[in-house]
Amino acid sequence: MAPTESAEARELSLVGKVELRIALTDSDTKLESILSTYLPPLLLKLASDHVSVRNKVISICQHVNTRIKAPQIKLPVAGLLKQYKENVNVLIRHFDILYIQQGLDRLAVSARLDLLPLLVDGIHRNFLESARHTSSLFNLLLKLLHSLTLPPRGSADDLVLRQQLGFAKGLEDAQFVASWIGRLVLYTSDPSRKRLPGLSVDDCSFLQLYDNKDTWQPGVAGGMNLLETKVVAVKFLASGAFTDTERFLPALFASSDSNSRLSDIGDDMLKRAIPAISLESEEILNHLFPLYLGTRNVDGSLPVRAPLQTKILGLLCKSKRATSYKTESIQIVRDGLTSDPQGGTTFSTTGKQSLEASKLRAQIFTYANWLARMSETADIDMVAPSLVSHLRGYIESQGWPTYEEEASGQSNHEVSLRSLGYESIGVLAKASPTAIIMDVDLDLLRWLFDSLAADSAGREVSLSIENALSSVLGAFGGSLSKELEASLEGLLLHNMQRQPGDTEGSGNKIVRSTQFTAVRFANRCLPFSNTKARWMNALAIGDGTKTRREVLEEGRKGLDPYWYRMLNPAKQEKIRGKNAASSKYDFPRLVDLIEQFFGRESVWNPTALQDIPLPMSDAYSAAIRFCHNVLLHEGLSPNFSVLDSEWERQLGILVSNDGEARGKIQDYLRILAANSTTRSPLELLLLAEFNGIVARNSKETSSCGDCVLQLCSLSPDLVVSKLVGRVGLLRGSITSTDKSLRETASRLFGILASHPDCSQTEIQGMMDEFQSKSSAWQEAVGSQYVDVHGAVLAIAFISSRRSFRAHSSTTSMDEMNNKPFIDLILDMLTSSHDKTILDAAIVSIYELSLFRSLSPKSLLPTHSAVAVVKKLAEHAEKGKENAVKALGAFAMQSDEDFAEESVLNQIIDTLFKLHSVRDPAMQFAVGETLTYAAAGWRSKALSAALDIEGSPPASASRDVALSSVIGRILEDCKTTKPALRQASVIWLLCHVQFCGHLPSVQERLRDCQTAFKGFLVDRDSLNQETASRGLSLVYEQGDRELKDDVVRDLVGSFTGTTANMSGTISAETQLFEPGALPTGDGSITTYKDIMSLAAEVGQPSLVYKFMSLAANNAIWSSRAAFGRFGLSSIFSDSSVDGYLAQNPKLYSALFRYRFDPNTNVRTSMNDIWTALVREPTATIDEHFDSIMDDLLKNILGKEWRTRQACCAAIADLVQSRPAAKYEKYISEIWTLTFKVCDDIKESVRTAAMALARVLVGILTRGLEAGDSSTRTAGAMLKNVLPFLLSPSGLESPAQDVQAFSLSALLQIIKKSNKAALRPFVPDLVGRLILLLSSLEPEGIEYIRLRAEQYGVTGQQIDDARLSGVRGSPMLEAIERCLDFLDENSMQELRAALEKAITSGLGLPSRVGASRVLVSLSTRHNFLFRPHANYFLNLARKQVLDRNDTISASYSAACGYLARLASDEEIIKLVEYCRKLYFEADDERHRLVAGEMVFATSKYATDRFSALAAEILPFVFLAKHDSYDRAKSVFQDTWNETVGGSRTVLLYLHEIISLARQYLSSPRWALKHTAAFTIAETINAAGAEMSDATAQTIWPGIEEAMDGRTWEGKEKILQGLIKFARAKNAVTEDEGTWAQIQRIMLRESKRNNATYRQHALACLADYVELRESIELATEVYEITAPIIEEVLTGPEAMDHDMQNEEIVANAQAALLRSINPVGLANEDLLSSLSRALALTVRTLSGTGSRSVHNAIIEAEQSLFRKLHGVLRPPISESVTQVLIEFVRTLFSTRDQVEQTRTKAAEAAAAFAPLAGVDERVRVALIEEIAGARAQERSVTVQQSLGRARRAISDT
Repeated sequence: MAPTESAEARELSLVGKVELRIALTDSDTKLESILSTYLPPLLLKLASDHVSVRNKVISICQHVNTRIKAPQIKLPVAGLLKQYKENVNVLIRHFDILYIQQGLDRLAVSARLDLLPLLVDGIHRNFLESARHTSSLFNLLLKLLHSLTLPPRGSADDLVLRQQLGFAKGLEDAQFVASWIGRLVLYTSDPSRKRLPGLSVDDCSFLQLYDNKDTWQPGVAGGMNLLETKVVAVKFLASGAFTDTERFLPALFASSDSNSRLSDIGDDMLKRAIPAISLESEEILNHLFPLYLGTRNVDGSLPVRAPLQTKILGLLCKSKRATSYKTESIQIVRDGLTSDPQGGTTFSTTGKQSLEASKLRAQIFTYANWLARMSETADIDMVAPSLVSHLRGYIESQGWPTYEEEASGQSNHEVSLRSLGYESIGVLAKASPTAIIMDVDLDLLRWLFDSLAADSAGREVSLSIENALSSVLGAFGGSLSKELEASLEGLLLHNMQRQPGDTEGSGNKIVRSTQFTAVRFANRCLPFSNTKARWMNALAIGDGTKTRREVLEEGRKGLDPYWYRMLNPAKQEKIRGKNAASSKYDFPRLVDLIEQFFGRESVWNPTALQDIPLPMSDAYSAAIRFCHNVLLHEGLSPNFSVLDSEWERQLGILVSNDGEARGKIQDYLRILAANSTTRSPLELLLLAEFNGIVARNSKETSSCGDCVLQLCSLSPDLVVSKLVGRVGLLRGSITSTDKSLRETASRLFGILASHPDCSQTEIQGMMDEFQSKSSAWQEAVGSQYVDVHGAVLAIAFISSRRSFRAHSSTTSMDEMNNKPFIDLILDMLTSSHDKTILDAAIVSIYELSLFRSLSPKSLLPTHSAVAVVKKLAEHAEKGKENAVKALGAFAMQSDEDFAEESVLNQIIDTLFKLHSVRDPAMQFAVGETLTYAAAGWRSKALSAALDIEGSPPASASRDVALSSVIGRILEDCKTTKPALRQASVIWLLCHVQFCGHLPSVQERLRDCQTAFKGFLVDRDSLNQETASRGLSLVYEQGDRELKDDVVRDLVGSFTGTTANMSGTISAETQLFEPGALPTGDGSITTYKDIMSLAAEVGQPSLVYKFMSLAANNAIWSSRAAFGRFGLSSIFSDSSVDGYLAQNPKLYSALFRYRFDPNTNVRTSMNDIWTALVREPTATIDEHFDSIMDDLLKNILGKEWRTRQACCAAIADLVQSRPAAKYEKYISEIWTLTFKVCDDIKESVRTAAMALARVLVGILTRGLEAGDSSTRTAGAMLKNVLPFLLSPSGLESPAQDVQAFSLSALLQIIKKSNKAALRPFVPDLVGRLILLLSSLEPEGIEYIRLRAEQYGVTGQQIDDARLSGVRGSPMLEAIERCLDFLDENSMQELRAALEKAITSGLGLPSRVGASRVLVSLSTRHNFLFRPHANYFLNLARKQVLDRNDTISASYSAACGYLARLASDEEIIKLVEYCRKLYFEADDERHRLVAGEMVFATSKYATDRFSALAAEILPFVFLAKHDSYDRAKSVFQDTWNETVGGSRTVLLYLHEIISLARQYLSSPRWALKHTAAFTIAETINAAGAEMSDATAQTIWPGIEEAMDGRTWEGKEKILQGLIKFARAKNAVTEDEGTWAQIQRIMLRESKRNNATYRQHALACLADYVELRESIELATEVYEITAPIIEEVLTGPEAMDHDMQNEEIVANAQAALLRSINPVGLANEDLLSSLSRALALTVRTLSGTGSRSVHNAIIEAEQSLFRKLHGVLRPPISESVTQVLIEFVRTLFSTRDQVEQTRTKAAEAAAAFAPLAGVDERVRVALIEEIAGARAQERSVTVQQSLGRARRAISDT
């Protein structure tokens, strides 16, 4: 029994058998078959456990390697690849890979591509097993991609590609391939670098096949072109094999590549991928940050390049989660801003890299801002300090605060980045104030202020610093610690004192003021109670003439509590149980404020200012007013809390008119004075105010004067006594030229001088001085009147106040002795005519009467009371209010006696008669004065008149007077006289206001209500306002029943449709405003006018019509009165607990009336609304439905006012409410709005358009909101889009409507999201295209038709129109719509676009449609590809438009469409172009064909190249067209497409075939073009023409030469000569030569003169070429008649260039045709003789230089031929002929130098013939000698000398 074989032996045996089989194969086919079967199993033995087996297999493989070098041997690649996937043995895989790599290229393309699914299956697992082997697999994959033809994007094949490759199941494999394609995009072949940006050492090794240097060497076997590989890989990535998520990172890499072939694809992928991924994904962010920063180890990746870093930052700026990567974020900013980043990106400072670096840094600043805005508080607090530190470092590295341009490099970029740096610091500081800026030292804030003051980089940077400071501003808005507040105060005060031009101790030069920013900080960061902040406001006002306006305004705002609140809105934060916002608004304590402004350290210390100029005089009065108001506010607190824009005025009115308020302030001042042990703040303020009117440079003295007077009048005598020592300082002010100052100083003098503590000696001295001046009033002139005026007033004020004080003490009146002064002023009143003196007298009478120093009883007989009243009445009638008040004061001292002659009665009658003075201010003065007379000191009008401490003096008894006056006024209110009515209502208001607390008025309140109500419908707006205010006063003073009655009546009138025209109508009652109803010679105004007009035209009914108009007008007038002054308070009070609280329906009407077109009504209703509605938002929300229902109901009402108001009201209502609130109304709103847009009233249409704009704004915001609003927005779009595109919108004849519609439509499209707008895109695009023409100005077409009249061409106008279309916002909107397309909407767009293309009429629409096709072909090619064939066919039909611009546009569109169209459709396009070119009669059609072909070559180059064989022959032929424009287009196409002339030979057969096809065409243009084409092929073929080429060309050129002569045919003849010169089998054939000779002789006989000259030239060339045959006789027979004909013709040849050329070429042909070699002596002699005779004849017949030159050159050639033939001896005849030829040479002595030179050279050529006969020699020598003797030219002499020497050499 045989021993059992071991396993090793068996394996060796099997391997040996395989080796034997391989060795025995004797052919490549058998070897291929054996290897296909045994190679994979053989390689499996490499996994054997036995070394001998493995070695044996390796040796067999080495043998196989030597056998398979032949490329035709195919290897079992599929089996090997499958075996590789199934085995993990390293050795097996190694050999599998080797043979797979070797055999892959030997497979057919289809077989290679079949390997793809197997290759990528499990590739991720393979990588984990062996990265080195997987790198080879990935390399193989890249090679296969070069052979892969990808299906169109979005096609069915594309959609199943992922499934076919197995990626649908192998997600890890798809991710692996996508990831490494991304790395491939980042890879650059640089052997010197082991790692690259974005790629680690391992990544680079993987892509380089582990240091295989030939991997990316395309010239080496197995090497690939890196760029082309990247392109095919990225295209593969863009296919349906991968998802958007898998594409994201590779798309990002590709989009930032510098090569547009990659970046274009990358941009498209990235745009689609971003919506599919979440930037909040940690996985994504964990990829992006390492890419940007690199991995910080030796073998890790470097940071990616700047463009990709910029894109990554752009993505990070959209991720909130990215802000949580704190360390990475800090590193990004640090590396980006430091000049030498640690392992980061190093920026170049030149060229493109510098721009990229600047973009990156700008993006870094954007990222810093993103961090500030989006980070969580804890995160930003951690990163912000570091970020700010780096930003500061970057700015300081450029030079700080002085900007150093040299240090910063690129100035423009760096300045912009510097600006961004400052802004980023501001944003970060705002986001994290506690960590950055809220330190006690305020380091950053101080740095920013220093930067603002001293940074010299320019205006842009300073604005950025201001923005940064503005951002920081909000950080200090809360409550500050005492230390921080003190530090801030110091910083701001320092910056208030900085001035441009100063140099600080640090060396910084101040370049700009920081005052404005410092004041802003003071106003917003420090509380209102901070006195230093208020002092800074005063500093800001400073010297008003030199202070910038914005600084001045900011300073004033800081001293106004209302504006302070506006600048610092309340924030809801609680600190220590107290509202922080309320604490911030607290007024400063008076004590602290006075100490700051007027304390010992202040420049305004009143104790140090004694009649000296005031520092900062402009700010002084503002400071005084502020301190004074703070004092009043403290005194009234907490009762006075009104802080609106007129708070100061209201405070003043309250203190002046309200006795209770004055009492509170007086009490407060007493407390203030009593609590002060040293100088009280009250005393300091009083002194400061006093200084304001006595200082020499004080400004706004009236303001200081009012303050000091008011303070003195309210202060106790104890306080006032502090000023009595300064009373002497008033002397100058009392006699000032300023009247206001004189009056103020005089009154103040009266208060102080009458004080008990005042020095009587000083006062007496001043009184004596004043009495002296006043006594001289009659002699006064000029400025002395001013002195008299001041003196009289001073005496009057002190006398009256002394009198009052005397009544208050035990002193009697007699002791005061005022009678002389009273006589003085009464004399002035009766005798003076000077206004100043009269004014002093009247004021004195008022003051003395008021304080009982003057009364009717006390008058002397020389001046009766009646006379005084009469004189005052005269002045009152002239409109002097002081005279009116003097009457009232005088009446106060009159007894209550209503007898006709009584003084009181006369005064009251006089006052009532003053109603005729048509001055409302005067009537208010009369009304106030009537209260004096009727109520005396009980009238509140006199509240402020008592300006010294004490109770009001007693007046005469008044029991009946007030009731009598009230009754009389109420009666006058019923009159129809306009002047009396107005006066009556004003007087009634004054009595209710000032005497409403008295019983006599209380009893008549209902009568007053009725009277006031009647005036609400008055024509005069002042009457309405007065009545409105009166009603409010009646309401305030009445009980609840009266109040409800007032409200009920008002609401009835307000909501009613009829007006109660109170009162009776008389003939003089005014019903219309003058001019409202013109009649031609006037206008209807009164009832009398109506009656007259009705009687005149005989139509009594006119009265009723006009009265109806008047009633309607009255309704609106009455409604205009509502809200004026007091009615708003009535409604406000009633809404709480009165009538309106139970009747809320008023809100709907009131809301609508707030928008009434009548200004008065609108203002009134807003006043009512403001008062009635305390919480507008809550009220509107509560009554929203009723308000909206009312508006929608009335928007189509009969009254245009109502319709207009409803439009405005709806606009306001919907703007401030969420969409859900009015969603149910939106369709109805749109519908009604469109109806009102077509209203007959223009103002209504305008309001409706405004509403439409609002609705569009709401719609666009809804569209921006995203998916949540898509349904609502979609419903709105269904309404709005048809309107905007309708004749009422974009097609409207009204320009403003068109503009609105266009703007609205663009906004909608711009702001819309895909989901909302996509359903409307197809119709929208079609309509917009058609509207392009509708929006074009109508006159354009007219101008184009008459373009020549305007000095332009129609094409120039069309070019301008085309430019307008390209820049049109409509086209931009269309592009935006196209971005929203998907497969379904693309199908719908097809029909809409087809309609637009076929039905569009105007140029803009037609061109716009073509642009849409271009856009779809380029930017949306994946979606549009399935439709490209259809639209290419459609576009072809549009190219024949009569307008060249439209035709060119569609031709270009065809070129773009060809990118996507199928080969069959492109062939159809080419055939169409050929048909258009060859069959159309219009030459313009040939141009159109050229434009289409050119567009295809330019915009679809690859498709054009693929079909070059079909297109290029046609292009080559057409570029020879006789129509220049068509020729140029085809020439451009050829030049752009073809690399060189050899291309003609490539397509020679097709070109010649095509040309011959049209050589017999009946259309001459085509026939000529074909002939030119054949001629050009000869030029392209060159001198070395092959036999095949010649055989192809010859039949064509032979056919081209047939037929009669035509223009340009000489080019074909010249081509024939070139063909004849070529050396090839065709030209060597005698038959061909015979045919050529026949053609040449035939063409030379043509009679066409133009053609003949060229034909003879070609004949000369031909006979020169054919030296082997004799053609002299034939040529002579042709040329002799021609020459004779020309020489003897009627035209003078010397002046006919054409004939010269004919003769010259004929002579040349004749002389060149003589061939001495083939002729016998007799024939030669005959030929020479004929030629000589004709030559002599020609030379004698013409002196043409060209003829002479041609003859000489031809003779020179002939002489050379004769030299080789003639041998001595020669016959006599030949000798004579030669001598004559010599003489012809020298018959040119009269010719130009060029001709003489040629003759000399010809003589030198003749010299060898001189040896044949001595006579010839002698003749030649003599001729040369004679010529030399006469020759002037050195050059010619030299040539003759050479000829002579040549003779000697023979």
